[in-house]
Amino acid sequence: MEKYILLVETGADLPDDLAAQFNIQKVPMHVSFGSDTRDDGTIPIQELFSYYKETNSLPQTSGCMPHDFEQVFDRIHESYPDRHILHLAYSAVTTCSYQNALISAEDRDYVTSIDTKHVSAGQTIVTLAVAHYLRQHPDCPLGEITELVTLLRENCRMAFFPGDLAYLKAGGRVSNAAYLGAKLLSLNPLIEINDGYLEATKKYRGTMKKVAPKMLEEYTQAKQFDKRLLAFVYSEGLDKALMDALSAQARQLGFRTILWVQTGCVVSTHSGPGAFGVCGFSENGALSALFDDAAE
Repeated sequence: MEKYILLVETGADLPDDLAAQFNIQKVPMHVSFGSDTRDDGTIPIQELFSYYKETNSLPQTSGCMPHDFEQVFDRIHESYPDRHILHLAYSAVTTCSYQNALISAEDRDYVTSIDTKHVSAGQTIVTLAVAHYLRQHPDCPLGEITELVTLLRENCRMAFFPGDLAYLKAGGRVSNAAYLGAKLLSLNPLIEINDGYLEATKKYRGTMKKVAPKMLEEYTQAKQFDKRLLAFVYSEGLDKALMDALSAQARQLGFRTILWVQTGCVVSTHSGPGAFGVCGFSENGALSALFDDAAE
């Protein structure tokens, strides 16, 4: 008998088909278009990009509020009263969601929140690895799951290129001088997720068509990605021919399972259209069984 229900924020960008396959629930983050605030996951991505184009102003993103968690916790508990809710949280240093989940769970002993220290595809593959493990070990104790999440998050690696630096400039994440310099020199900053933080670590020169294949090979080798699983993360606007070429390149590099994760409105607000990144686990013998399960 299953003991757990997994829960993630919509900012994990977990594909709906995989969420349904493992009965993983979602709690909405939020996007504000001026005074109009809506749930992430209910907004067409193109509306986000059109809003910025028309107003030259970025929508504002926000994490899940306590009432969001209270509603979702109660709904899940009503449907599955014998299950423990395991919230695998969006990086706590980037949003208020994790802290708000802790507040909402104070009087709900059937809820546990764990910081995955990742966002988007990183949070997705950590969650999917836990889901696969629970399929094989449905009665495992909560302490064992906590140790597993810690192992997964410490071995998860993710890096991406923003699709349009204008979005980072508009959001105050790069200065106007840095933006103009990058545009003039055709530089693409590589953003890595390190201990929950987003950090610019390297610059690649050239178009996305040139730098994406180079980064795919260099980053997965430098971080010693386990070849059993590779996730690509992208935002709407990435060239389809390039996506096909990257999938083919990944197979040539020996990756067995390839997952494409499209960013929703929360992540796309910061990355802009046409972003691309890679995500996977570094080689670790303790994770081998999980990868084998995921490849089946």
